[in-house]
Amino acid sequence: MRGWLFTPATRPDRFTKAAEAGADVLIIDLEDAVAPADKPRARATALEHLAAPAAAGPLRALRVNGLDTRAGLADLDALLGSAAAPDILVLPKAEGPGHLQILDRLLTAAGKAARLVGIVESARGLVAAEAIAAATPRLAGLMLGAADMAADLGAATAWEPLVHARSRLVAACALAGVTPIDSPFFDLKDVAGLEREAAASVALGFAAKAAIHPAQIQAINRALTPTPDQVETARAILAENAKGVGTVGGLMIDEAVARNARRVLAAAGLTTHPQP
Repeated sequence: MRGWLFTPATRPDRFTKAAEAGADVLIIDLEDAVAPADKPRARATALEHLAAPAAAGPLRALRVNGLDTRAGLADLDALLGSAAAPDILVLPKAEGPGHLQILDRLLTAAGKAARLVGIVESARGLVAAEAIAAATPRLAGLMLGAADMAADLGAATAWEPLVHARSRLVAACALAGVTPIDSPFFDLKDVAGLEREAAASVALGFAAKAAIHPAQIQAINRALTPTPDQVETARAILAENAKGVGTVGGLMIDEAVARNARRVLAAAGLTTHPQP
């Protein structure tokens, strides 16, 4: 699940473009991308799409409005009473484990198997990141909401001012064993900036990154897919580690290095067993 593409629920004509762009997850958005007056129509459109059998392609996620809003309660009530079957339910404004736990119980009662993703986008949510990441076994990951986080902190929406927030979220996800998902890059014209930020996200420990336009997906997927050289090095590290203490390319091999090699192979969708 590398590239997560946000698409407004009011634009069903764009839903199929997620697969064409190579996104691993399509997020049908009922929150920020939909004006208040359009939310009832968007809700009906999203649930109708999610009730249809899923075609081959990306996983289907639904971002509802926050559960402390009337729109969010309406989203949830409509979802639970419908035949819609999203793979993932995305909750914005996650500031504690409570709302995720409520969603878990209600989805279970309704017989829905959707995993959960919480968006951490406030100072309060950041402080509670560890508790949020451990809220429920149904949780698949946490996403950074950079724009709202920057506004809450009084910071710029850029990489450097939000490094601490990103690091805190990655650490919380590592502790709980869930996927850290980086925020979208908001300048659609700055392709080089997107590539730099995606590479920095990977270096910091993110395993996925969101996008706001199909044209951003390929750069995100490239950054999150290990290169053949990286795969070859990872395999060599695991083979050497299986023998005991050794070196690969001058690098001393120990279990910490081997753990990173396993992550590289897992990100490439390959076996983590050392080659003979």
